[in-house]
Amino acid sequence: MAFKSLKGKLLLDNGRLHGSFFHRSVLLICQHDPDGAFGLVLNRQTGRTVGDGLTANLSETIKAQELFLGGPVQPQAMSYLHGDEFLPDANVMPHLNLNHSIEELVDLGDAFSSTQRLKVFAGYSGWSPGQLEDEMKRDTWLTHPASLELVFCQRPEELWAMILKLKGWKYRLISQQPGDLSAN
Repeated sequence: MAFKSLKGKLLLDNGRLHGSFFHRSVLLICQHDPDGAFGLVLNRQTGRTVGDGLTANLSETIKAQELFLGGPVQPQAMSYLHGDEFLPDANVMPHLNLNHSIEELVDLGDAFSSTQRLKVFAGYSGWSPGQLEDEMKRDTWLTHPASLELVFCQRPEELWAMILKLKGWKYRLISQQPGDLSAN
């Protein structure tokens, strides 16, 4: 079977990851090839701001933004997603770039674009060669098309349930399960 990249797609907990780091998570797959995959959890807020986590000379607007936990791997590593209508050839999907450069993040803070959006992450989610494909075969994840609106959702704590409801009645039931199954 030919390799099928999930780059630019969303992965969602299908309701079977209770007790794991990825319980009720929504991940954007930013890179995926035969050598492995790299993704960022879109709906895991840290309760801290970017300014709390980075000491770089960032604009006050960027420093005040919510810092997200991109995954359990290297929580001290920084990544960010930069969305803009003026990025048609971006590296994740049209109009969405993944970057790790502090210097470029500083430059983004100094630039102005009315359509620019930014989301900064500590840590990431990674898969070794074949690992994500095995998880997909075991029905660990649901996939969903990514969009800038979902990546930069204004209520990230509601993103998982919102996408499941969009997927139809079968998944609506999963989205309505209590977070703690012992409360059921």
